[in-house]
Amino acid sequence: MSFRQARWDEPPIWELASVPESPAAPPPVPGVPERLRRKRGVRWPELSELEVVRHYTRLSQMNFGIDTSIYPLGSCTMKYNPKVSELLARRPGAAALHPYQPEATAQGAMELIWRLERALAKITGMAEASLQPAAGAHGEYAALLMVRRHLAERGELERRTEVLLPDTAHGTNPASAQMAGFTAREIPSTNGCVDLAQLRAALSDRTACFMLTNPNTAGLFESEILEIAEAVHSAGALLYYDGANLNAILGITSPGRMGFDVAHLNLHKTFATPHGGGGPGAGVLAASERLAPYLPIPRVVRRGRKYRWEYDRPKSIGKIKTGYGNFGLDLRAYAFLLAHGEEGLRHVARRAVLNSNYLAHRLSAELDRPFRPLVKHEFVLSGARLRERGVRTLDLAKRLLDEGVHAPTVYFPTIVEESLMIEPPETESRRELDRFAEAFERAIRDTPEALHRAPQNLAVLRVDEVRAARYPRLSWKDLRETAPPPAPDGSMPPSPPPKP
Repeated sequence: MSFRQARWDEPPIWELASVPESPAAPPPVPGVPERLRRKRGVRWPELSELEVVRHYTRLSQMNFGIDTSIYPLGSCTMKYNPKVSELLARRPGAAALHPYQPEATAQGAMELIWRLERALAKITGMAEASLQPAAGAHGEYAALLMVRRHLAERGELERRTEVLLPDTAHGTNPASAQMAGFTAREIPSTNGCVDLAQLRAALSDRTACFMLTNPNTAGLFESEILEIAEAVHSAGALLYYDGANLNAILGITSPGRMGFDVAHLNLHKTFATPHGGGGPGAGVLAASERLAPYLPIPRVVRRGRKYRWEYDRPKSIGKIKTGYGNFGLDLRAYAFLLAHGEEGLRHVARRAVLNSNYLAHRLSAELDRPFRPLVKHEFVLSGARLRERGVRTLDLAKRLLDEGVHAPTVYFPTIVEESLMIEPPETESRRELDRFAEAFERAIRDTPEALHRAPQNLAVLRVDEVRAARYPRLSWKDLRETAPPPAPDGSMPPSPPPKP
């Protein structure tokens, strides 16, 4: 490349080189109908490199993240991701692996998978574990496929078509049940926990399994879990564990000890791997001896000092993902386990429970707590009394954004009116918990007018949520084509809603 001396009024050469040319209309492709062909080339945004860099840098500064402040999103365990794990996952030996390269060239990765699966099986009290599912909901679905295969082998699949779940269940639970070919039936709660009498009344020879999170989404430990397991198994059904809240019981107890038959885990919630933004996921499956033969294939097995993929599992539900899980997340989770050890994991659980109860006690002076005093990793508040001031939980959540902290989960669980669900993980210090509590106190004591206008300090203000839901913009569009002309005073009128 040759350089020349540019005049002072010309853009730098790297800006000129960064502007793409709008291509002409592509040549016709045989077989594509005329109505589907482009009439002209794609009008790409014509921006310089500097403009693009500044745009994405600004976006990163506008966003909330765990690296900048507490992220008390209930039921999601938004904990800090150690940077050493990020560095390990980016090393060429891990990042450059290909899922279909020869076994002999991936022995180290296969050993890590083998060891992590056994560690997670031990933590959950299960016989075996599989890292193959791509996310928590994928793990749920795969677990229910295992339940189907087991019931079919018993000759009971046609009869057992019903999946029971509590009214505090995560929304993916009934969705997974429907996708797996079952019908979902809700069991009411009493004081935030499963009503055992109503569960027993609902169990029948139509029941395939009962899906349960423990601790549940109200942050309460299901103290009657052994009676629940006995009732479900006596009815000939299976017990499924949603592992979203495993962070609260690490090393203290396990799904296996409680009597569960199959479980899915979220590595991004409990084991400090990245979470959010539609990014990488891992929905580990762990199964008891009864359901382990149905785990997805292939399985990693060790023969002497060598590791290999084993496909000879005739009862398996089969392969459920291209490649084998998400190795980058597996590596991060394994580093987390090695760094903590057994006693360290118990400390994680104890610290998460301590943080939750500390914050719950302090914030209960501001809003009502509908359930018993002691909770596990998260707790629920009710903003019902805010209505006396003409304010809703949503207004409080928006106002918290102006304080520089992410808002808690709102309106879930649905069994609590105007609910807020708050989870401060073990990685937060008391100083950060106090900072969040002070922000919460300032927000809730603000005027109704200020709460209705919030947020005011962010790049994006209060969004018209109804309009956004009805007229979503799901793809890039050149606004020069659709922008209305300026008004006589030079201002821009609001854009008309796009066609549904």
